[in-house]
Amino acid sequence: MIVIVGNGELADFVYRQLSSNYTVRRQDLLTDFPEDTTLALVLHDNWQPSVHQQAEEKFRKENIPWLRGFVSFGEGIIGPLVQPGKRGCSRCADVRRIIAGTDSKEMWGFYYKLSGESSPQDAWASRTGLWQMTTLLCTEVDYILQGEPNHLENQLFITNLKTFMHSSHHFSFDPMCPLCGDIPEDTAKLAEIKLQSSPKIQGAGYRCRSIEELETVLLRDYYDHRTGVINGKIQDWTLPFADVLMNMPLFGASEGVAGRSNSYQMSELTAILEGLERYCGIEPKGKRKGVRESYQDVMDQALNPATVGLHALEHYEKPDFPYQPFEPNKPMNWVWGYSFLQERSILVPELLAYYSLGCGEGFVYETSNGCAIGGSLEEAIFHGVMEVVERDSFLLTWYAKLPLPRLDLSSADDKELQLMVDRVREVAGYDLHFYNSTMEHGIPSVWAVAKNRKETGVNIICAAGAHMDPVRAVKSAIYELAGMMFVHDEKLAANRQKYEEMLKDPYKVRTMEDHGMLYGLPEAEEYLAFILKDQGPLRTFAEEFKQPPVYNDLKDDLQEVLQTFRKNNLEVIVVDQTTPIIQENGLYCVKVIIPGMLPMTFGHHLTRVKGLDRVLEVPSQLGYRQKKLAYEELNPLPHPFP
Repeated sequence: MIVIVGNGELADFVYRQLSSNYTVRRQDLLTDFPEDTTLALVLHDNWQPSVHQQAEEKFRKENIPWLRGFVSFGEGIIGPLVQPGKRGCSRCADVRRIIAGTDSKEMWGFYYKLSGESSPQDAWASRTGLWQMTTLLCTEVDYILQGEPNHLENQLFITNLKTFMHSSHHFSFDPMCPLCGDIPEDTAKLAEIKLQSSPKIQGAGYRCRSIEELETVLLRDYYDHRTGVINGKIQDWTLPFADVLMNMPLFGASEGVAGRSNSYQMSELTAILEGLERYCGIEPKGKRKGVRESYQDVMDQALNPATVGLHALEHYEKPDFPYQPFEPNKPMNWVWGYSFLQERSILVPELLAYYSLGCGEGFVYETSNGCAIGGSLEEAIFHGVMEVVERDSFLLTWYAKLPLPRLDLSSADDKELQLMVDRVREVAGYDLHFYNSTMEHGIPSVWAVAKNRKETGVNIICAAGAHMDPVRAVKSAIYELAGMMFVHDEKLAANRQKYEEMLKDPYKVRTMEDHGMLYGLPEAEEYLAFILKDQGPLRTFAEEFKQPPVYNDLKDDLQEVLQTFRKNNLEVIVVDQTTPIIQENGLYCVKVIIPGMLPMTFGHHLTRVKGLDRVLEVPSQLGYRQKKLAYEELNPLPHPFP
């Protein structure tokens, strides 16, 4: 028994074609259905979101699979096939289709308007186009009823009713969907982390799953120009390495995510993973938050927000400053994380665990610092820690003006690294200078500088890297440096006066781009003299770094890192940001917070240093200074991290 709900030519055509092979009942409304209904079809010549929502509720309650077909703005939409008890409904499909569109704000408003009424007959709903939709739809109905694989679970068919071109599009379900979403409540028990074995690929490296293994699911499930979490890409042929920029659509905006490697295929997959990391880090989508209390009321089981660095008091007092001072008695949202030092779950302010919560009740500016994605939870935590260490070592070097030892890259005895250095020099015209910025914890870290050999273009680019294997840290930093080469040359020339004004007034540095552009000016080079000036002979990798331990299991590497932090009384806190759409493919995403380490910020007015005494103490611990620094002695200029 097939029940067709709807009126119009599409419903007429489908009814006529299916009636020759099946028992088909026709009705205009979502009223009662025969008990033996096998499949329901909701068909209209226009878009009726209100009817689709009613259908979701009705068919889910009565355990009936259903499929829709409709016409909207010159396109025929078929799908998805909604199965009772499974995630991925018509609302999920509409949300992904709207967000990935070029006019998402307008379409979202239209969607809500149509939730109370139906749209008019679409002008492009021709009989020829509707017949084509009918053929596609009836073919899929045959597959469904005969128990054969169909093409509409978490999929949409879209037919251009002007050209009659047809395409298929996968969409990811919305974990927060009020109709089919089903995520657990955030609890202390759920936040507990017990490290599991995570064997490395072929027993080497620092990954447990190869990107080649993930290639199929990354492209199939997340990249689609009409419905994807990632919906577009550009290959940049001008940079020294294979650079792919991909677009992650958000409501009314887009965010670029990039991948850089020695092949465009690898860079594309890396960019998709970067996009998924951003998707998970924007807001909680894997657990339902439920704690809203003041710090005063939960302090015995919560992270003290003051330990992660606050903005300067004089900045909070400015009338246009976007954040409010931290108030222990003021209620805020909390999520559960896990402290490896305390070996227990603790509450973490939501605005520290997820980075796009904006101002509102926020007391600090937070970025994606410490967010990482991996093929296991252990892999994600390991690389999240490395990112926190990388940023901290860079900022500590900058604020304390540490005269780091310069590295001899040829001493690494790594052919690929030497070829990368040569390529940057010959193709981009930059000389590379690397320095050992390893801090008191001993995790290898590097400060990287690319110095332009040409008379035009950006003069200096800075970056950083951190990894148990220092060669990997260097390579990572080179890819970051290369991504900035040539990109801003014309902008620097066209807006030179703007950046010269930043030299006079550091607080005019307001964006991430401003930080890098400021040091693109040749006049700004003097501010890097503390690290660029000749510090003596180059140091070899063997002289500066210990040989990293060799393990076959990433769990052992992570435990080694965690033990290092315990010895230094540094607390590693992990918030599991994993969402169902990545977990179904065995991926995990985390946010790592290490109180006391310097958080990366952009906009000089948003610097977070106050309360972080490590920046004052570590320079003397490492022998760079005779005594503990005072805050007044720290570098007052904007950092050069691009």
